[in-house]
This record gives sequence, structure tokens and C-alpha cells, in this order.
Amino acid sequence: MKNLAVALPIHRNDSNRALQLVWLGVLSALFLLVQTIQAAARPESFADLADEVSPAVVNITTSTVVAQGTGPGPIVPEGSPFEDFFREFQDRNRENGDRPRRSSALGSGFVISEDGYIVTNNHVIESADEIVIEFFTGEELEAKVIGTDPNTDIALLKVEAEKPLAFVPFGDSDTARVGDWVMAMGNPLGQGFSVSAGIVSQRGRALSGAYDDYIQTDAAINRGNSGGPLFNMDGEVIGVNTAILSPNGGSIGIGFSMASNVVVKVVDQLKQFGETRRGWLGVRIQDVTEDVAEAIGLEKVAGALVTDVPDGPAKDAGVQSGDVILSFDGQDVEDTRGLVRQVGNSEVGKTVRLVVFREGKTQTLKVTLGRREEAEGAIPAAQPGGEDDGGATEKDVLGMTLSQMTDELRGQLDLDASAEGLIVRDIDETSEAYEKGLRAGDLITEAGQQKVKVVADLEARIDEAKEAGRKSLLLLVRRAGDPRFVALSLEK
Repeated sequence: MKNLAVALPIHRNDSNRALQLVWLGVLSALFLLVQTIQAAARPESFADLADEVSPAVVNITTSTVVAQGTGPGPIVPEGSPFEDFFREFQDRNRENGDRPRRSSALGSGFVISEDGYIVTNNHVIESADEIVIEFFTGEELEAKVIGTDPNTDIALLKVEAEKPLAFVPFGDSDTARVGDWVMAMGNPLGQGFSVSAGIVSQRGRALSGAYDDYIQTDAAINRGNSGGPLFNMDGEVIGVNTAILSPNGGSIGIGFSMASNVVVKVVDQLKQFGETRRGWLGVRIQDVTEDVAEAIGLEKVAGALVTDVPDGPAKDAGVQSGDVILSFDGQDVEDTRGLVRQVGNSEVGKTVRLVVFREGKTQTLKVTLGRREEAEGAIPAAQPGGEDDGGATEKDVLGMTLSQMTDELRGQLDLDASAEGLIVRDIDETSEAYEKGLRAGDLITEAGQQKVKVVADLEARIDEAKEAGRKSLLLLVRRAGDPRFVALSLEK
């Protein structure tokens, strides 16, 4: 028993060492696996991906007939020794009949179906008389325009090929993360098929359009790349290369590709209708700021503040000026840009639920959407004029000299006969009102979301806001027919 008692601890120690060795082996294997996965996330080459997708990427050449003599001619002072020279030059051009000439442009695109549909930028083919598609094999085919969307700068073309074409699928741009690898392909500066690689620098960039949703990338994009695809590492198109930010016209690592989730909706409509058909709510809106939220008692700075409700779907549904749209068709509204995109992506004729904040509580309204393309262009054209009020009573309030509306002022400011409110006659340039953009000639129609016709109405709204513990007062201001809300502090 004594010998056994001595032997047992030695047996246990050997067993522990064996287990430790096993676990060390497992951990080493896991470490090597992690390193392998990380190495796989950093591709040593894009060659396989380029080989896979190249047959579906195309070069686009367009030509346009341009009339001769449409540009500015040389300016030569009368009596100049060059006067006879330029006269002879112009006479020779006239003898040639001022024949029209052809102007060419280059761009890129990609095939999205085996039957020949091709996506590119609208600005690549805009006004073109002839569009020639060059494939990776060198084959050339003429294309016709199926439809265009200037708002997103997307165009859909079609070629007739004798055999099925290689094509690439769209991916989900919403899954792209900042830092992901991407590869751009196209025809930069007319040099032919070219590949560049980089990462997603940022998402959700907006340049100038209401429907902008750009992926920013540092993959080299130059002139001629427009309309080409931006691929993820699965060979899916997650963006259409559209623009660059550059002081010299060349790539400095700031390029923009329209997100595929926007492009897919546009392409589907162009294929089906030959045009876009976006939903239309029929409101004018502005972002909710902290002072506006405080002025109306809104706890969260979010939503879209309705400044005007012209005739249209929203008015028919009961939406009012001063409402804050918090939810559209079951989705929260973050800001005006978000609402515009949500509405534009909705089907024309669809009935949606709209949650609005009004007078301290929420309401749910049902709106049947119209079509934006049919409604665009209906913008009031009133223009402000002089500032003389013809002797009307004035009073200084919140840094502004205000005057009651008169028929004479309506005429001077080119306002509608039914226009009511207070005219800003003058404004203190050191006041908060001036800092927030109010100017002489502006018309204040509401204060605290109630109409004002005389200065006493405004003063009453100020007193009511102070009694309610508000730190600011919300004004509805109109200029040249366009309304906007401005919150002014009451603490000074």
C-alpha cells in the first residue's frame, strides 16, 4: 500500500501533463486557423475575381452630331492686323458649308442579363445619337436606350446579341461595411478595360440629389469609369461608379458609386415602364432641430416637419402644416432626406400609414400615394418686392420690426390676395432672428402653430409659450412662396 500511495501522484502528474499537451495542440491549431481566416480576408490577388467578372463589363462609346459655328467666334478688334486673317478663315469655313461634326464620348457599363440589358450612367449616354458597346472580347454592338433616370444618373440600355451574354448579378449594398474590399472596373480615360481595388471608405454619402445613397471608395475612379461596376469580393455589383471628388479631374482616392439597392429599383422600373414611377406624398418639409423640438414639445430630435401642404395626397389625408412626420409605412423617419427616399421607393397608388406628432400627441393617418413625376414643377413663383408699408403700424418684437398686412403690402410683395400674417419690415442684424435667416420682406403666418394676423396675436403666443415653460417659439415664415419653420429663443 505504501508503494501504491507513492505511485498514484506520479500517475496523476503524467495525466495532467498529457492533457495540457492536448490543449496546447488544440489552441495552436485554433490560432493557426484564425491566422488563415485573417489571411483569407486580405486577398493576395484580385486576379480570379477579375477573370470571373470581366466578360460582363463593357466600354461605351457615344457620338453626337454637333452643328458647326455654334460656339463663340474669335474676338478681333476692328482695325487689327489679324482682322483680314480671321475673315479669310471664316470665309473658308462658309465655303465648306459649315457641315455638322460628330463629337464622341467614352464611358463604362455592365451587362445584367444574358438577353443584353446593360446598366450605365445617364450622363454617359445623354443626348447621344449613337451608342456602341464594346465587349471584353473586342466585339461591338449598337445599343438602344430603354430608359433613363437623371435623379440617380442611371440609364438602362439593350443590345441584341446572337448568343447569351455573360452577366453579373447585383449584391445587397446595405451589407457592405466600411473597410470591406471592393474592386472597380471600367474604361478610365479611354484606355480600355482596367481594374482598380480599394475599400469602402464610407456609406450613405449624399452629393446633390434627393435620392442619393453613394458608397465612397478609395478604389481609383477616373473619367471614363462612369457607369462601371463596383464589385464586392463575391463578384456582385454593389455600386455604379458615378462621380469623383478631385481638384484636378483625376483620382485622389475619393470616388462615389450609387448604391446597388437604389439602382435595382430604378432598373426594374426602367425595364418595366421605360421611366421611373416614384411615390409622392405631397408635403413640403424641413429637418427637426433641437430648438424646434423644444418649441413644440417633441422629446426626440427626429422626423420631418411639415411646412406646407399643397393640394395632393397628404392634404386629402388630413396632414397639416406644423405636423412632424415620425413614421412612414411602418418605418421610423429620421430626417427629411430619409422620408424623401422612403416615399420615393414606395409604389404609386399604395395606401400607407403615416404617424404624425400634432399638438403634443401622435395621430395615425392613411395616405394613398400619388406619382412624383406627375407632380413635379408645381412650385409657387411669388417674389418679394419693396419694404414700404404705406404707413401701417409697426412694432419691434424678437429683434424684428413687424407690420400688419395691408392690401398695399400685398401688391408690393406680390402676395396672393388671401395672404395673411405679419410682414418683417426691418431686422436687427445682431438678433437671433437674423442669424437664423429671417430677412426684411418675409411673411410670418403662424406662431406657436397658430395663425397670426396682427402683432398682438404674436405677443399673445409669446406669453402663452412662456407660461407653458417653453424656452422658444416656433414661427412659420414664408419667402417667395416657400415656407419654413424657425424657432426663436424667448429667454433673452
